[in-house]
Amino acid sequence: MELDHIDRRLLEALQKDGRMSNAELSEQVNLSPSACHRRVQRLEKDGFIKGYVALLSPRRLGRPSLVFVEITLSGQADEILDAFEKAVARVPDVLECHLMAGSADYLLKVVARDTDDFARIHRQYLATLPGVQTMQSSFALRTVRQTTALPV
Repeated sequence: MELDHIDRRLLEALQKDGRMSNAELSEQVNLSPSACHRRVQRLEKDGFIKGYVALLSPRRLGRPSLVFVEITLSGQADEILDAFEKAVARVPDVLECHLMAGSADYLLKVVARDTDDFARIHRQYLATLPGVQTMQSSFALRTVRQTTALPV
């Protein structure tokens, strides 16, 4: 399915405020409420909209530290990759895990309360992940830009 300019405007508006009412959304994109609702349903059905979430404040929840962890595995066999991916998916402090091209095999985005908490996460979870050969952790000092909005 191709996106037209109205679909793109709908997606942009919903990325800014996923809780806006259909009436507000239809007014913003200049459509009738019923046509707007049908288009949003189609965008959901066709997989352009994966879901709706509340974006929480890590600081308010006591998890202000952000750590990026580069992991190199002992090999690239499917069973090593699969075992690692299944295990890392169970680590509650890992927000994201990406299979990478380059010097590291995986890049993890981890939240923690502080350095002591990250040491606990490292000891309890990361150091026990299967197939890990090396790990390199980098603490974010400050987030300069963060968005969940994709360019449409």
